[in-house]
Amino acid sequence: MYPAEIVEPMKAQLTDHGFTELTSAAEVDAQLQQPGTTLVMINSVCGCSASSARPAALMAVLNGDKKPTYATTAFAGYDTEAVAKVRQHLLPYPPSSPAIALFKDGQLVHMIERHQIEGRTAQMIAQNLIAAFDEYC
Repeated sequence: MYPAEIVEPMKAQLTDHGFTELTSAAEVDAQLQQPGTTLVMINSVCGCSASSARPAALMAVLNGDKKPTYATTAFAGYDTEAVAKVRQHLLPYPPSSPAIALFKDGQLVHMIERHQIEGRTAQMIAQNLIAAFDEYC
């Protein structure tokens, strides 16, 4: 598990802008039972998370005309119980971090895996998310 002093500033990049932390399996299940759309950002210490995934999630949520009902985050290697539960809901996609998923009424409707994040700019990923928001939110 990663030390809190490494993880907390990375979490704050999202939570300071309204993302809710998911830290347990129960919180994940309760969140995904909520009606509407839920964005889940599986955060990580990976360089592509810092350079594109977190900024992309923020850009999309802050700048899209349509927005998910809820924006949430769980940190891989830290919020292990929550991330394991999220990954159950992401099947058949393999574990990936960072990753960004959009759920509608508890059903996965859009997924961005790590291989779709690496090598792409935050703006490219944000546009992908905004298109998903336009379709599902």
